[in-house]
Amino acid sequence: MPVEGTQQEVPVTRPARYLLSRPPEANGGTLLVLALHGYGMRPDVMMRLTKGLFHAQHVIASLEGPNSFFLTGPGPDARIGYNWGTPETTGFHWRVHHEILLSLIPRLQRESGIGPERTLIVGFSQPVGMNYRFAATHSGLVRGVIGICGGVPRDWDDGPYRDVDAALLHIARDDDEFFPVETVTRFEDRLRRRAPDVEFHLIPGKHRFPSGAAHLVESWLDRILNRGA
Repeated sequence: MPVEGTQQEVPVTRPARYLLSRPPEANGGTLLVLALHGYGMRPDVMMRLTKGLFHAQHVIASLEGPNSFFLTGPGPDARIGYNWGTPETTGFHWRVHHEILLSLIPRLQRESGIGPERTLIVGFSQPVGMNYRFAATHSGLVRGVIGICGGVPRDWDDGPYRDVDAALLHIARDDDEFFPVETVTRFEDRLRRRAPDVEFHLIPGKHRFPSGAAHLVESWLDRILNRGA
């Protein structure tokens, strides 16, 4: 029997956890990278994968999704994973995601001395669409957004968004179990409806973090940061 009643919300303050990695020495080329993991992953795994995307060491904050759950049965050897929300709570968790980034990005920029012009957001799978929503809602906070094996928001065309001032790099796989190739090949045109600077790559493989994509990221960075110009 369904439970009667209307869903209510009360504003609360909750901590957001993340892992932080700093290079031994920072310089004018050091970036601030916020990394958001996929469904069921952990921030330590996303930290390792994100470091592999870059040829140099940068300040990397690997965020932990706000929701934890058992990947295996509960017990002393249970494995825990994290996620950014469920289909039933999308609106609520979009707001939580935005609140986390709005709080963390300025704080990390102050602590690292790295401004928005050298700040990136990297997302794998589940948070990719959320990150695009963030970039299309809050201007001037980041220079670029990298989306890996994720989707474009369903309401991208008619939602309450503004033009995106960040450069977008989307990397898709041609055998992705969750995003068919006939769907992902339309992502570039869809993203360009709000973002003038979009770079799209379709590479071989299934729904996995692309360990060999560093050359794509570095070439994109050379362009958007005018490195070597």
